[in-house]
Amino acid sequence: MIDEATKQQFREDGATLIKNWLNPEQMGELHDAFLWNVANPGPHVFNRLDGTELQTHIDNANPHAKDKFDQLVSQMPFADLYAELWGSEHVWYYAEEVFLKDGGASGRGPWHQDTSVMPLAGEHWGNAWISFQNLPKKNSLEIIRGSHHGVRYDGASFSNPDDPTDPAFGDGTLPRLPHIDRDLVQDPNSWDVMSWTVEPGDIVALHPSSLHGGAGVDHETPTRHTLVLRFFGDDATFRVLPESNPHYARNGALFKEEMAKLNDGDPFRSPIFRQLR
Repeated sequence: MIDEATKQQFREDGATLIKNWLNPEQMGELHDAFLWNVANPGPHVFNRLDGTELQTHIDNANPHAKDKFDQLVSQMPFADLYAELWGSEHVWYYAEEVFLKDGGASGRGPWHQDTSVMPLAGEHWGNAWISFQNLPKKNSLEIIRGSHHGVRYDGASFSNPDDPTDPAFGDGTLPRLPHIDRDLVQDPNSWDVMSWTVEPGDIVALHPSSLHGGAGVDHETPTRHTLVLRFFGDDATFRVLPESNPHYARNGALFKEEMAKLNDGDPFRSPIFRQLR
């Protein structure tokens, strides 16, 4: 179902656009779950940028919504998508992340790699980035081509709206994030940026080690509801994080108890994650 060019793009570039993968009924079910999640936030809801121009409702792995999303993803063709993209026999569902930007006032999201602050490694990781609105390219997710095989940078703290490179750890273990937006203003060719116009039903599939960001809203595109569903396959391992930030130390901020049972390089497995195939 996935052509070889699309598989190659995902492997080499770290991201690809899958057109019309979800039908309107599936999108409706996912949007209902998204809105329920927003109305019933979990313990990991993010509010450090509230009151700034980057204010966004972000929630990760909401335990109140886990059963709902576990059931939905098992009924939809996500396992087929990622098994084909990776060439993996097995596929597991990790968790959801929700982004809600409203009112046309929230700017670009800072560039970052998810794996800087999540204890993940291996080729078989995939984020399904799903928008419930039509997004022109200027309001869509941006990815640095091939960066999932490049430098692993320090995470972004997401707490300093004036400095998107403010580090999550800052202990020298990982190099500080480059200021990609500033670089692009000075030289539009300084980074190889990928982005697509996205319509409901499309999926931007990206490896979480890819540098990605952007997707702001404005007066022309004032609302963006985005659901990110994360999946992993056979080549997925646990990677210990630096200890200098207690919020992320060793295990990451999510599923801390389950991650405490894993050592560096272990297969990334736990009964808490729904196996889809």
